[in-house]
Amino acid sequence: MKYLDEFRDSALVQNLAREIKKTVTQPWTIMEICGGQTHTIVRYDIEHLIPSEITLIHGPGCPVCVTPLEMIDKAIAIAEQPNVILTSFGDMLRVPGSDKDLLSIKAAGADVRMVYSPLDAVKIAEENPDKQVVFFAVGFETTAPANAMSIVEAKRRKLTNFSILCSHVLVPPAIRALLSDPESKIQGFLAAGHVCTIMGTEDYFPLVSEFNVPIVITGFEPVDILQGILMAVQQLESGKAELNNPYSRSVHPKGNPGAQAVINSVFEVANQTWRGIGEIPLSGFKIRKEWSDFDAESRFDLGHIKATESPLCHSGLILQGKLKPVGCPSFGKECWPEHPLGAPMVSSEGACAAYFRYTRHEEKV
Repeated sequence: MKYLDEFRDSALVQNLAREIKKTVTQPWTIMEICGGQTHTIVRYDIEHLIPSEITLIHGPGCPVCVTPLEMIDKAIAIAEQPNVILTSFGDMLRVPGSDKDLLSIKAAGADVRMVYSPLDAVKIAEENPDKQVVFFAVGFETTAPANAMSIVEAKRRKLTNFSILCSHVLVPPAIRALLSDPESKIQGFLAAGHVCTIMGTEDYFPLVSEFNVPIVITGFEPVDILQGILMAVQQLESGKAELNNPYSRSVHPKGNPGAQAVINSVFEVANQTWRGIGEIPLSGFKIRKEWSDFDAESRFDLGHIKATESPLCHSGLILQGKLKPVGCPSFGKECWPEHPLGAPMVSSEGACAAYFRYTRHEEKV
């Protein structure tokens, strides 16, 4: 397929791998912070295409994976109430809460529906005026415009039975938190191209300057990933720290102003808890007061719900790049895709799921 196959071209891949080998003279550690990039790296065995001096570590780039356990429990509590339809993207249905998941309560009779867009949930609310319809809205900046638009559209249609359970996270504050960790070994970043397509590049310049770290905005195909690694290594080898944007086919420095406008009209920046990591200041979106009629946390009594992570799940260390999935004692033993202990083994963007699918077929449970 044109515009896709060319970014999987084996000759280009090999050329980039050779160029990286020629460039590197010492060890470097680079983190990608996008689950789609993680899956490309593992699926195409990119770690073994590049020199052993380069260590690739996987950051908290899976929005489903970093959704707090407490929010999963809140979604379950909402779905178990009478006259409620809980809607969500498919990945969220199998993410384990403290005791169960959305799929299991659906099997027990709760009205839980998978949708492909939050606007599908708005339509369901319009078709079911006697039910409260809640959309479980998770994601990075990429999904925020559509989730904000669902609220705008629900208001336009005068729907009083639609709300969203909001758990949005933001990438630049997460990078700041990772680099502020005294144990951090990260020397360069591959930034998520789809996030920058919405938000632009301006928020990354202060990170480059403050932490003296190269950041390369990268796409999702093998050529994209290897080009990003090459540009990061070139900077590291030369002692530079800059923001590069080789993904300019999609990312404009100012991003998408229309998408940003609808985000800013409905959401405001707030502190946010990340599953396995904890609270990161100003790292999420919450619904503005003027739209509180569409806030499921305001509509339902959820304040009493607290949650504690399973001690068997090391997803926090994995999401911070401090542990590879295969280094988790539960990987492939107590935890596998049909029996996940944590979200990284469930989500299509989770690092644990990627390693289980692509690196250990002969060992699967």
